[in-house]
Parts: sequence; structure tokens; C-alpha cells
Amino acid sequence: MKLMKITKIATRIVNLSFESTIKTAIHEMSSVGCVLLTIETDEGIEGQSYLFSLNATQIHSFHETLKGFEGHLIGKDPQFIEVIWQDIWQAISSMRQKDIAISALSTIDTAIWDIVGKTANLPLHRLFGACRTKIKTYASGGLWLSQSIDSLLKDTQNFLDQGFRSMKIRVGSTNWKNDVERVKEVRNAIGPDIELMADINQALEPKQAIQLGKKLEEYDLLWLEEPVASNNREGHAEVRNSLSIPIASGENEYSLSGMREMIEAKACDILMPDLQRIGGISEMRKVANLAESHNLPISTHIFTEHSLSVAGSVTNCLSVEHMPWFSKLFNEQIYVINGYIDIPERPGTGFTFNESYIKLIN
Repeated sequence: MKLMKITKIATRIVNLSFESTIKTAIHEMSSVGCVLLTIETDEGIEGQSYLFSLNATQIHSFHETLKGFEGHLIGKDPQFIEVIWQDIWQAISSMRQKDIAISALSTIDTAIWDIVGKTANLPLHRLFGACRTKIKTYASGGLWLSQSIDSLLKDTQNFLDQGFRSMKIRVGSTNWKNDVERVKEVRNAIGPDIELMADINQALEPKQAIQLGKKLEEYDLLWLEEPVASNNREGHAEVRNSLSIPIASGENEYSLSGMREMIEAKACDILMPDLQRIGGISEMRKVANLAESHNLPISTHIFTEHSLSVAGSVTNCLSVEHMPWFSKLFNEQIYVINGYIDIPERPGTGFTFNESYIKLIN
């Protein structure tokens, strides 16, 4: 049997500007810089994926690191994806900026899985073993901490008009009373049947998070996200044990072992792996399996398009975060129908770069 070989990796840097600056409790963002990756093979099958950096602050470091792994790919058979993953992982062990290197590995892994799915002429969720054809989603591209209440209410109506039945608001301001008022207004606007989550974005100390969480309990939140610093396992557990609201976290974990530590610390009720940070599709599926062995659900963080293959093949995935920042990069679009997204039935990840748009912004 003839082996397929990787012959080339191609990268491009693009910057996606927001219409206005947006804020969370710890971020002020005006754009996302992206590195677009295409991996080519000697059989003409290509795999595509991307990574991003808020405000493009580290985009050139990401790009150079990604290009630096080219020697681990050229001439390799993409079907041996676990071998490639482990080879790069070993190289990362001696690198200083491991978070950037893991992001590069994640991007490579997702692009190679895209090749594998296209080679089999199967969407990845079916290649992995499908468990569903659609997945619940929630609106995340709004309800920012920088918005007025009037602006928040406009967002809620826009989300409902787009077909969402679930949405997330950012909290964690310097005055907890402002957070409570904002959540109250949004809950009153959407009514009791629409799911609402709140994200603190790591901004508070445990006592502050508990104080805020207690005040928010009456608003029937689906979860409270990242109440304290992501590496504060004990703080997470303290908040979780003090509130009736489920705690969601894990988007800032860069390894399977980190997720295991969160589980062992009983730090959260819902794990939120991020495709770029966790090690790509390969590692996200391992996180899902690890979580399932502890009877925990997952909900994927950002990367809506490329996370759908995982969501369609692991039974303990509750939802995917719908972040519209990157939608114009792709020819294929996502549609929300009564709160759900259909898992694409196209081969591979099911998404391909929109070259016309990319040329336009370059």
C-alpha cells in the first residue's frame, strides 16, 4: 500500500478587526490576528486550520513557531497522526514558550485530521463514530462588559432573532452590584425559558466570586464561568462548593494532565477545552473521554467550526460556543436553528478557507 506524504505547509497571517473595541473583566480587544495553515500532500489532499491571538499581540511568535515544526511534517504520512503528535510534543518539552508551541501543535493536529477525513471521504464525527447530527450552541459574540444595558438588550434580541436559545453575558466588574443589575436586566428581557450563562473571566478572588455568585443564584444561570484565576484549583473548588450555580472552566488548560488536575481538585462541574490550547482534535477527544470517565460534561470553547467534529462524536458534549469572529474565513457558514447547529456532513472538518475574502483583507 502506497503511503501518502506531507509535501508542504503554507501559512498566512491575517488580522480580523472588530467594529468597535470590546471588553471583558481582563481583556480589551479590537481585533484577532490569525495564522491560517494549509498542509499539502502528494495526493493533492489538503488540510486546513488556524490559530489566533487577541489583538494580534503574539501572532508573529505563533507563526514562527508553527513554521518551525515543518521538519516534523515533511515526508510524514498524515495517517500516522498520533506518531506526529507525540513527536512534536516531545520537541515542545524543551521549549521555553510552551503555550505558543502547544497552540502550533494544536493547529497542525486539526489540519492533519482534516486530511484524514477527506482521505476517507467522511466527516470527522462519522469517522470517529457519530453520536448526534446536531449540537446545542450558545451566543457568545456579544453581551460584553463594555456595553451599556441598552446595548445588552439589543444584543439579546438579535441573538433571539438569529435562532439562539442560550447566551452568555460577561461579568466581573469592580462593582458586583453593576454585574447583578446587568444580569437581572438580561434575564428579564429573555424570560425564564432562554438559557443564560455568566463569565467572570478569572477576574475575582474566591470570596468576591462567591459574593457575586450568591447574588446571581436567583437568575437561574446555566453556569458561572472561570470565577477565579484558571490555575487556582483550590479557589475554583471553594467557589463551586459555596454556590448552587454549576461552575464551568478549563479553557486555559494546555494539557490533558491539567484537565485531570482540575477534575481531581473538583474545581468545576463542566470542562471547557479550547481546541487551540488543549492540543487539537486528538487531545480534545481525550479530554472528553477523561471527563466522561468522571461523569462530567464538556462544552467546547470558541473554534465553533472545527469543534463540531468532536461535539458530534462524544456523548458528554453539552454544547459548543458560537463565536462569530472567524466565520468569514470560511466558504461554509453555520446556521443556528432553534438553538442548535447541524454537524456538517462534508468530508474532514467540513470547512474550507474563503480565498476571496482572505485576499480582500490582505
